[in-house]
Amino acid sequence: VTPEWLAVTSGYSSENIFFSLSAVVADIFYFLNIYSHGKLPSHCDQRFLPCEIGCVKYSLQNGIMADFHHFIDPEVPPRGFRYHCQTASDATHKIPISGFHLSRTCYPVVLRELLEFAQPDGGGWPRFFCRADDRFRVTWCLERMASVAGIESHLELLTVEDLVIKLYQKKYQKEPSKTWVCRELDAVLWDFSSNTRCKWHEENGILFCALASCKKIAYCISKSLAGVYGVPLTATHLPLQDCDSSGNRNINRVILDAGRFQKMKAESSRYDRYATSPSQDQEHVPSSCE
Repeated sequence: VTPEWLAVTSGYSSENIFFSLSAVVADIFYFLNIYSHGKLPSHCDQRFLPCEIGCVKYSLQNGIMADFHHFIDPEVPPRGFRYHCQTASDATHKIPISGFHLSRTCYPVVLRELLEFAQPDGGGWPRFFCRADDRFRVTWCLERMASVAGIESHLELLTVEDLVIKLYQKKYQKEPSKTWVCRELDAVLWDFSSNTRCKWHEENGILFCALASCKKIAYCISKSLAGVYGVPLTATHLPLQDCDSSGNRNINRVILDAGRFQKMKAESSRYDRYATSPSQDQEHVPSSCE
């Protein structure tokens, strides 16, 4: 049975995020991302080919409480676009467009298990968040999977940026600067931390991973706001290697944009023009769709 709350909405205002100050540290948020084999032109029926989904259950109080990950059995690319889709994939998450032994999960199973993963206790509405730059892709992929699976889509999708603003505003009674929000979300990454990427991406040394992108959002929020709310940082808030022998959290600043880092290491690879960021990997759009 599909829960009533499976609907994709995408209001951009932080006013859509409601929680009481007293309960904010215990409030549960779901950080979600879906990767695709490239991005196709607007006049194509298929704008994206969902191939990987990641989601984490998070609260300021408990850090990452659970995670969800699947490689998705993708649809066949439109005629004439197979090379484009595979090239975009090769430059980012590197998931093969066909013949990948881990891509066995069909749309109905992905949605059903995502809903089971996020099924709230007490019948409340789960709140899913993604980065603003990823929202169009994630929303489109959710709607596409729901349509193909024959499920009416009713899932609330908000932005991480608005969540951070609201959390800051609740504590300080004023909005943070957008520069600060972007810096906190974009300047610190744990790209190579263990237990951040999925097993396949970590074993193959690939930075782009849908699950990792969700976990790194949780790490950034923990690092920036947990202390503000008096929550001690633990191994569920940040990777274990960020804790030194005295038990203090040892935060290292590294390059946030995994794409840029991998691009530099590619040494003028012919695919460099695609390797910018997980949300931008789909932005090279061919001019025609047959």
